[in-house]
Amino acid sequence: MTTMPMPSNHLRLTTAGAQDEVRIEIDGDLDFDNAGLLQDEATRLLTGRPGVKHLRLHCAGLGTIDSTGLSVLLMIHRRTTAAGVGLHLEDRPANLERLLDITGTLDLLTAPPPTGTPQASAYEENVATARPAGPESSL
Repeated sequence: MTTMPMPSNHLRLTTAGAQDEVRIEIDGDLDFDNAGLLQDEATRLLTGRPGVKHLRLHCAGLGTIDSTGLSVLLMIHRRTTAAGVGLHLEDRPANLERLLDITGTLDLLTAPPPTGTPQASAYEENVATARPAGPESSL
């Protein structure tokens, strides 16, 4: 297990892993000042451990989360989906649950991982179908 103290003292990430799964415990705020630290750690784990099938983010110690924190969770979701890795947001506190519900990202970030080959995420598919197509489309 590795604990990474962060310079801002507002976020601490503790990483533990087995052969096919990695767990990151989040303790503190996931906001503009330090959300990138979680993104960097998740990216490092995904690229450094090619046999990983599950990335578990343990959120019980999560403090505040802002739009940057949400953006990082969405980026991590895109990367895990592209790699065929299941993303699990475990022990979600009420503030995270509410943010995901209000923003319409609850189902996206908590849906079962895709089976088979890596594919575009549901978010990417929804964005693609929501865009107007062709010159005769009107906004």
